[in-house]
Amino acid sequence: MLMNLLVGIPVMLICLIFQAIFVALCLRAYITHRKKIIDLERPFVNNIVLLSLIMILMLVGNFVQMAIWAQVFIWLGEFSDFTTALYHSGVNFATLGYGDIVMSEQWRLLGPLEASNGILMFGVSTSVMTAAVMDIIKQSLGRANFPL
Repeated sequence: MLMNLLVGIPVMLICLIFQAIFVALCLRAYITHRKKIIDLERPFVNNIVLLSLIMILMLVGNFVQMAIWAQVFIWLGEFSDFTTALYHSGVNFATLGYGDIVMSEQWRLLGPLEASNGILMFGVSTSVMTAAVMDIIKQSLGRANFPL
């Protein structure tokens, strides 16, 4: 169990750093694009594009974290190919828990560690999207003609 924690906790911290980077990228992209589209004639379409950009960036951030965990599984000798390791990582990260692929008893505790990491990171991704939606609603309510 101690080895699982000694491996899993640093990976979780690395994922946290990557999540912070992607949140910062999203914030920068949102502010940059929001300033550009705020006075355009098609706010509805522009808001869809802006929200899609934020969602894609956060999904890429989560995918990068799954790939990091997959690479760790390969380094530990649990999987021989990246595709299987990534599949297993995605199942853990998204907390699906299929159980069709199980790691060795020695490293099995990394699955729940990745799942706890994943659910936290999906929560952060959701909060970024919620903040963007709330800002768009606020901006829309501030307009005289009220188009979303």
